[in-house]
Amino acid sequence: MSLEEKFAALSVGDETSIVEAIKKDGIKKSGFVDGIEALKAKCEAKTEPEALAGLATAKAIAEGCPEAEAINKECLTACLKQALSKSAAVRAAAQETAFAICSNMNAFALKSLLPQLFAKLVVEEKWQVRELALKCFTVFNEKAPRQLGNALPEVVPEVTACMWDTKKQIKTASTNAMKSAMSVIGNRDIEHMTENILTAITKPKEVPEIMHKMAGVTFVQSVESPALAMVVPLLLRGLREKQTATKRQAAVIIDNMSKLVDNPLDAAPFLPLLLPALETNAESVADPEARSVIERAVTQLKRLKDLSDKQAAVRGDTSKLDEEFKTALGAPDAEGGLLKIIKHSSVIATTMMDLGFMEDTQWTKNIATGLSAYFDKETAEKGVEAVRVKAEEMLVMPEEDEDEDDAEELCNCQFTLAYGTKILLHNTKMKLKRGKRYGLLGGNDSGKTTLMRSIANNQVEGFPDVDQVRTVFVEADIQGEQSHLSCVEYVFVDPKIQAMQISKEEVRKVLSSVGFNENGKAQPDHAVSTLSGGWRMKLALARAMLQKADILLLDEPTNHLDVINVAWVKTYLNSLTDVTCILVSHDSGLLNDCCTHILSIDNLKLRTFKGNLDEFVKIHPDARAYFSFSASKKKFRFPQPGTIEGVKSKGKALMKMQKCTFTYPVNTKPTLFDISVQVSLSSRVACIGENGAGKSTMIKLLVGEIEPQEGDVWKHPNARVAYVAQHAFHHIESHLSKTPNEYIRWRYANNGEDKESLVKVTMQFTDAEMKLQKTPYEIQFVDDETGKISKVKKVVAELVGGRKINKSKDYEYEIRYAGSSVDSGEFLPAKTLKKMGWEKAMKAVDMKIAQRAGLYVRPLSTKNVEEHLEDCGLVREFGTHYRMSALSGGQKVKVVLAAAMWNQPHILILDEPTNYLDRESLGALAGAIETFDGGVVIISHNNEFCSKLCPETWVMDAGHLETKGDADWMLKQDTKIEAQEQITEVTDAAGNVTKLKAAKKKLSKKEEKALTKKVKNKIKNGEPLDTEEEEFAFEKDLL
Repeated sequence: MSLEEKFAALSVGDETSIVEAIKKDGIKKSGFVDGIEALKAKCEAKTEPEALAGLATAKAIAEGCPEAEAINKECLTACLKQALSKSAAVRAAAQETAFAICSNMNAFALKSLLPQLFAKLVVEEKWQVRELALKCFTVFNEKAPRQLGNALPEVVPEVTACMWDTKKQIKTASTNAMKSAMSVIGNRDIEHMTENILTAITKPKEVPEIMHKMAGVTFVQSVESPALAMVVPLLLRGLREKQTATKRQAAVIIDNMSKLVDNPLDAAPFLPLLLPALETNAESVADPEARSVIERAVTQLKRLKDLSDKQAAVRGDTSKLDEEFKTALGAPDAEGGLLKIIKHSSVIATTMMDLGFMEDTQWTKNIATGLSAYFDKETAEKGVEAVRVKAEEMLVMPEEDEDEDDAEELCNCQFTLAYGTKILLHNTKMKLKRGKRYGLLGGNDSGKTTLMRSIANNQVEGFPDVDQVRTVFVEADIQGEQSHLSCVEYVFVDPKIQAMQISKEEVRKVLSSVGFNENGKAQPDHAVSTLSGGWRMKLALARAMLQKADILLLDEPTNHLDVINVAWVKTYLNSLTDVTCILVSHDSGLLNDCCTHILSIDNLKLRTFKGNLDEFVKIHPDARAYFSFSASKKKFRFPQPGTIEGVKSKGKALMKMQKCTFTYPVNTKPTLFDISVQVSLSSRVACIGENGAGKSTMIKLLVGEIEPQEGDVWKHPNARVAYVAQHAFHHIESHLSKTPNEYIRWRYANNGEDKESLVKVTMQFTDAEMKLQKTPYEIQFVDDETGKISKVKKVVAELVGGRKINKSKDYEYEIRYAGSSVDSGEFLPAKTLKKMGWEKAMKAVDMKIAQRAGLYVRPLSTKNVEEHLEDCGLVREFGTHYRMSALSGGQKVKVVLAAAMWNQPHILILDEPTNYLDRESLGALAGAIETFDGGVVIISHNNEFCSKLCPETWVMDAGHLETKGDADWMLKQDTKIEAQEQITEVTDAAGNVTKLKAAKKKLSKKEEKALTKKVKNKIKNGEPLDTEEEEFAFEKDLL
């Protein structure tokens, strides 16, 4: 009896004999190929006995006859249909059989099942059928994880559509199917985003927040089709959002991630989804800037499409291999069962090509055995090998020649690196040799620090594991929770030092070798919080020395260091003959004296050059901009400070220190001795001195962050001061979830008051001051009518914020007395309030008034802040659309600088501004300072920067100050405040431009008398007054 006849009279129990027949005679001779239609009919029979018999047979063949899978897989559709059976037994058997077919299929043939599954996911099908089809996907992630990853471009769109279904069972099954599919993504950079992607598909309100999280992902692996398949649903959701900002962000991610795709065919399945959505937005988005970003993404995707169209016969396309198999097997006119076998073999072969399984034994095992029913073993194997050779030719990619070197090779890898939506390096190679010192060059934001961090965190694809090659990243940042530790403890508690079981005695010995001595400027048992920036860097270097690294990664190792310590670093690095170093530095001297090679980041590639910086610049003159101010093409522009009431000369002091001495609480010896300095609008001061000399401490005294034990510090009540600290990031570390634009608007939201300036130690009342405030003070009152003087003892409860000038031209402040129900309208002179303990409160009022003075000139709108950030070197892409947690060190410095400059300060104080900024940005900063009409004080070890800008020098040596140079250089030009460039127009949040009136000229007594007479006559005769006359009339009480 043939199998076809057996299938016609099939009953439960026949399956064993059928399996044996197929195994004995093969799928062709046994009649299985011809009988498959009869078996399919039994599987979807309406009667329970027939259906159970058919399903049991299909299940037995799937489990016991792998050579029959190309034919037997056709029963899957019948299994899915039986999900509608009224019989519970049939429904259960149908699910078991469907799972058996899916789980026993050759893993590389997974894609051959997808057409049947997708056909039953359409909304026209009953939900029971769709649910079973979705459940089949959960089988693949265990049996064929890599093959499922390869199929994700086809799977994700189909399953995603089901996740929006209103039927609860479909929603649950599709979510489980998607989770199962995404567990095989194979990209560790975005695996943690799985839950977010699923949330985005079903909860659109979460999309903007998830897009921000996506922007913070650092990519270090090449992005392939499985990773793209995972991200595309989120991007499509982003493009459907109402908010233009979210649409724009989605377009940026699409644009940048598409640049990370090595093979355009990886992106091909997604182009029909993304391109139409992008093109629709390019036409509908109103904002011109956002529209240009979307159009850029459209252009990029079209470029990818053109490239993928040229190669479409390779990845995932079986048609070309169909013909190759027919030719190799001598069956050009194959039909029926043979054609089914060849098409099945083509699916297996194509998937093996996609996943890089190209060994001859692998092809023989997975493909040749399936051809045994139609060809003898030799013919089958020979034909499969011929197709494999052809397939290899399709995959050949030319390799670049590389120079060989005798030194030991520590690393030779190829990788891709991105930070959020910004591509930094794409499919680039890096080769490192033992004992070589590599200078890493690139502009700010090019990815230098991200590359070093990724290497240190073992995130660079192909880079040797830290267990094989010990890699140490040296940076001077000290975590806040460790700042109370002593220098010895700080190094000792480091997990890597602990793992190496290094003793405290060894730690102390190495610290001593770099200058940490009991009687030195930096003592090993003092807290790390007392260290200056230079000593913090030496502490980090000492910790690295203890770890005996194979590769040392140094990020700006000479930041904060004086000339003596820079020389020490150079000597140390040059002594490391068996250690490989990668240096990021803006110090051209260090790169010249230490580097054997230059690694240059150029056009998303890492290029290696043998030689030091000077030799590199000879061949690549454009690189000079990294190290020369004059070659800088960037331009920064600072807002001009505006006038100060009562200050007519630029030489008049706005800040003073007189005979100030200061000692830190933990020390017995003062850090500063008898310091006297002053700063005016004309000041251009460079504050220099070796590490630990007291430069930063003096500046902190000057700006009011700390108080001297002896001497006085004074600031003009109306002067606004911008201070960018040495460890600048502390300004923003609590706000990393905000964009720079949001941060500045938060900081100045309260009528222009700077929230950062109101938390200084010098603004907190001492116990003595609080006692004075509570002590009744005798105040004189003069009766306006009788002139009688009365004396009353009163207590001031608070200063309420008002201020005016009295007849003696002194300030009086608005107050509220204790117990008074009147909260405004009463004023007391500054001299009286100072005696009552309210001096700091008066300073706070002065500061608020000074800060508010600049508010009208530039309303605090998103657009104005965006333009201001661009003026300070941060393009709107990072200023408005990136959170600060995703910014580089150089970008964060620009944020801090822009935030400090927003309220148009009269004095700008920069502590080590050259740290983290490349030479091009330094050149732009120097240009902005040159055109700035306010005073500038700079602490820096960068002699070129200081000498270019500052004719006056404060030399700090062990707490003693010596002033040099021409302090009053601008006074010789007889520069007056009135000559300053004035702002003539402002733009509000809606983009409306308002012309500003020029400051009113002060009238002489004669001019005032004449104008009074003129206005009185006009009022008497009923003539209309112009705007200035009307203002004058109100001012003089003439109306």
